[in-house]
Amino acid sequence: MQLLEDLKLHLLARYPFIYLLTWEEGRATELLRRACDALERPLYRWSVVDGVTGPSGAIPNTRLPSDMLEWVGRLETPALVALHDVHPYIEQPEVIRRLRDLAPVLGHHERALVMISPSAKVPRELEKDVVVLDLPLPGLKDVARLFHGLLREEKIDIDLPLFERFVKAPLGLTEEEIRRVYSKVQLRHGTFGEDQLADVVDEKAQIIRRTRFLEFVALTVRMDELGGLENLKGWLGDRTAAFTEKARKYGLPQPKGLFLVGVQGCGKSLTAKAVADLWKIPLLRMDVASLMHGAGEAEEGLRQAIQIAESMSPAVLWVDEIEKAFAGVESGAAATAGATRVFGNFVTWLQEKTAPVFVIATANDVRHLPPELLRKGRFDEIFFVDLPNIHERESIFRIHLDKRARETAEFDTWQLAETSEKFSGAEIEQVVIDAMFMAFAQEREVETEDVVRAIRDTVPLARTMDERIKKLKEWARDRTRPATYDTRRIDFFEDWGNEEEAV
Repeated sequence: MQLLEDLKLHLLARYPFIYLLTWEEGRATELLRRACDALERPLYRWSVVDGVTGPSGAIPNTRLPSDMLEWVGRLETPALVALHDVHPYIEQPEVIRRLRDLAPVLGHHERALVMISPSAKVPRELEKDVVVLDLPLPGLKDVARLFHGLLREEKIDIDLPLFERFVKAPLGLTEEEIRRVYSKVQLRHGTFGEDQLADVVDEKAQIIRRTRFLEFVALTVRMDELGGLENLKGWLGDRTAAFTEKARKYGLPQPKGLFLVGVQGCGKSLTAKAVADLWKIPLLRMDVASLMHGAGEAEEGLRQAIQIAESMSPAVLWVDEIEKAFAGVESGAAATAGATRVFGNFVTWLQEKTAPVFVIATANDVRHLPPELLRKGRFDEIFFVDLPNIHERESIFRIHLDKRARETAEFDTWQLAETSEKFSGAEIEQVVIDAMFMAFAQEREVETEDVVRAIRDTVPLARTMDERIKKLKEWARDRTRPATYDTRRIDFFEDWGNEEEAV
């Protein structure tokens, strides 16, 4: 494990304080034990409940943080002391002073304090002496070992493909959470078959939902449910095998992500959902607006969301309406120190991430976003999603009529497309639903005229926000790639062809 080597390196380099970020105290303790065995140092553990315990048992009068630190100062041999949940006390003036006094002494005598906690609180006075390490969530090998042990214990045999799917299904959870999920499935069904995979996924969705800023999204939208956007679809189709080993051997880098900007209701969110289904990888939605207003929890929430996404990789991380979080983050009242740090951490991760996490950021307006976010290297491409043209509107009408079990041949979809100029995809779906409600109330089948009437009764958002959309299009003209092919040429050649036939 790379983290074990990093930990040993920091200890040998005589770092006095190490912050180990994790929810999993058991795994963290085992990691420290292995490091101590390799370096031939004793391991001591401290908590406010038990005080210090070590190879010879409990050390009296060490429950209070100040008493524990005084004991550490009296140690005369190399040692590693694991501090459990010290973060509530670390900002106390007496604790800060004792730690500052210990900093030059600990390294010199090959002693170190390792603070185990799910969140890092580092007083400004100690920033130069503390190194922060992340304990990653269990990876494929860890989960495979755990699942194999359970199958052997319960004497259950399953084939290799199913074994691999059960190992991948709970990625993103802690080791203890994975154990509980597997135990629940085994107790309920007595086996691990194809039908039980959904139970594992559902349990994971419930657990991830409790992280507050992250949501596990079910793959319910197919790419053929998106009308138009052929340029964007082609770009995504070329990258279907982008995360495979075959692509690496060919010399291709892993794709970083996609920024979708455009008119509200025109398919940006649907595209994020459809990409995950097209590539058959998990989809996570990060509520970045809530994250930024998390009352001091933003940095920890971002770290946890990234850790979960990377542990589930390859995966799609969907950052919806990113402008609600980062617009104006570097100017005016919005430029708080915390917001600036979170933004900096996010764009640094976008630039430097090595895990196969494909980030899809969506925005309705990007004119007030910091330019650093859209700099080359953060995303592979920036696409502009405009209002659907007449060909796309006809396609969208067909999709939504077919979705509701209506025979599209019985509708004049071209007339509907002509009538619904400046309508977004979401508005087209709503007028189909409105027309069906009207027909249902009259106890008859829905017809083209019902949909036309619903269109004429609707004022599209593009008319009420015409100036704003024009400004957005102007911004996007030379800065983005269109998600839709330029159909003006198609219309020209169609008209030209019709004139030729008439002649």
